[in-house]
Amino acid sequence: MNVMTFQRARSEEQREERRQAILGAAAGMLSEMQVADISLNELSRRAGLAKSNVLRYFESREAILLELLDSAWQDWLARLARDLDAGVTPSAPVSTRGDQVASELARSLSTAAALCDLLNAQAAVLERNVSPDVAARYKRAALDAVAALGRLILGQLPELGEQDAFRLAGAVTMMAGALWPHARPTPPMLAAYAADPELAAMRLDFTTTLREAAEVLISGLLARSVTARSGRG
Repeated sequence: MNVMTFQRARSEEQREERRQAILGAAAGMLSEMQVADISLNELSRRAGLAKSNVLRYFESREAILLELLDSAWQDWLARLARDLDAGVTPSAPVSTRGDQVASELARSLSTAAALCDLLNAQAAVLERNVSPDVAARYKRAALDAVAALGRLILGQLPELGEQDAFRLAGAVTMMAGALWPHARPTPPMLAAYAADPELAAMRLDFTTTLREAAEVLISGLLARSVTARSGRG
């Protein structure tokens, strides 16, 4: 584990270097542990800065993690765009494309551990110890990210329409955040599952559960879209 040390920042370039060091240390911790286990003291140590200096660049631990959440969103959206292009057949019937989109969303999110963990903590943890300005900034960033996801979905399923593509994007990411901890049982739960086969049946597979839920949502939204068009006709 590398612990960096810095002299006092005296230029804008040095201040940005400090910010990136803090974010890098937080990202490294997030790859090793859950959001709840990330402490400001350990983060400061890994960044090579006193805690008071860390708080010069970010107002709280939560503000750091919210910035990581935005970065995780952008990284995932870039990967998803490639995944959808590779995994969805443009000439396929809409029902087939809907299932393919659901499959790619679930599979891609299953590889985005940091994003899912941060999404799970966003409303209950990350948005609580920040100023209104920081909260508003990252809420706008989240809305922009969901809108970008909606556009990616719409590109593969134009039959949905813009509004329903946005609704689907929001629902899928909320489900991913909620499902993430349930699909990663604690050691006591794993022991309980091992001891009782009936309980083991309740263990959720993240990719399968999210894919099946997304398939249902997409099918329902597409059916409603067809009904609405028929009514207008």
